[in-house]
Amino acid sequence: MYLTSEAKKAIFTQHGGSEKNTGGAESQIALFTERINHLTGHLKANKKDHGTEKALMTMVGKRKQLLNYLKMYDIERYRAIIAKLGLRK
Repeated sequence: MYLTSEAKKAIFTQHGGSEKNTGGAESQIALFTERINHLTGHLKANKKDHGTEKALMTMVGKRKQLLNYLKMYDIERYRAIIAKLGLRK
């Protein structure tokens, strides 16, 4: 698989505070972003892979739900993760 356990631990440490904080909103958003970037690159090379396209749209929706949750409950954390990942303007 393209994301090894060491890479996931690095993502969780960088965005969640520790490698054991795997359920935090920031950690999950960062992990979804990494997967979305990988699948986007795959779809550029394989345009007819409709299963992957559906999985990509599902992940984008889940990430959007998590971002909406953060925006509603803690706007500062939302702004921090958006700036850190460079998702929106």
